[in-house]
Amino acid sequence: MRIVAVEAWPVELELEEPYTIAYETVERVTNVFVRLVTDKGPVAYGCAAPDLEVTGETAETVLEGIAEHGEPILRGADPFRRERIHERLRPGLRPQPAAMAALDMALYDLLGKHCGLPLWQLLGGFRSRIKTSITLGILPEAETVERARQRVAQGFSCLKIKGGLDVEADAARLLHVREAVGPGVELRFDANQGYSVEDALRFVKLTRGVKLELLEQPTPKGQPALMGSVTRRAAIPIMADESLMGLRDAFRLARRGLADMVNVKLMKVGGITEALQIESVARSAGLEVMVGCMDESALAIAAGLHFALARKNVAYADLDGHVGLIGDPAANAVTLSRGVLRPSSLPGLGWNPPAAAS
Repeated sequence: MRIVAVEAWPVELELEEPYTIAYETVERVTNVFVRLVTDKGPVAYGCAAPDLEVTGETAETVLEGIAEHGEPILRGADPFRRERIHERLRPGLRPQPAAMAALDMALYDLLGKHCGLPLWQLLGGFRSRIKTSITLGILPEAETVERARQRVAQGFSCLKIKGGLDVEADAARLLHVREAVGPGVELRFDANQGYSVEDALRFVKLTRGVKLELLEQPTPKGQPALMGSVTRRAAIPIMADESLMGLRDAFRLARRGLADMVNVKLMKVGGITEALQIESVARSAGLEVMVGCMDESALAIAAGLHFALARKNVAYADLDGHVGLIGDPAANAVTLSRGVLRPSSLPGLGWNPPAAAS
């Protein structure tokens, strides 16, 4: 089998509800869809969700990267020699992890379709579904509490609340959310690099009664020692997110004891191949893994889901980036019901577009 065509096109998606985190407000996003066509029939798909702040990419740079570096290498290649393909792609796409992720997941989609099996089964098949958190952006206290009640009423049993701008206000919101939803709902907090070490430790102290499950990326990613200081002194697990951009970061975090947990996002690390390697490093160091996401079409969410379902140590999921995206062409790639994500039963990543799709 050979790849005979590599195609990519942008899809602009508007959010039903814009949201705010520590460093930006998001109203709409652009994903880039990728299609690999083969000479033997199977057609495979991938998706990039670039984010200038996190991955350093835009839709335009992803399209350029795929056209300039991806297409020349993939056209005519045997798609099942993935390691060889990756070694050739990495030099040109190293600064573009979302573009790399889209091509990587398309190659895995092709493998699953060729074998006639969902990808999660090929990768390990540890579980068939997983609970996901649902994210609440930075909102006034009363709105946060009301939104938390709404999400719990929809069946979500894990809430991830954003903050990082004001320690006292963040702590107050968490305390009131806990009062509103009761003890049976898991609460996670993401500071998105917004705290100093002192801020983070004060936040942990103020929210002791909330019984948070974890505190995600409290300090700036460019100063890893600061997060290590929080990890050593805080009474709750500290998770690295923006500080983890690839396999080398995973090794450094593990070797220096800078975090208790890691958030692996396919768009940050460059796809499923790198995510599997990071999971192995984390497991060897005793670090639990959460699979996270950006503002992603359900196709990209599906790729993260298949990775999570395959491996035991991926114990947590934050795969809600597709929720509220208007006009997502791959909306049926996953099923989300009462806070639980399930994959499609179709082979590969489980999605094929209507015949008229681009």
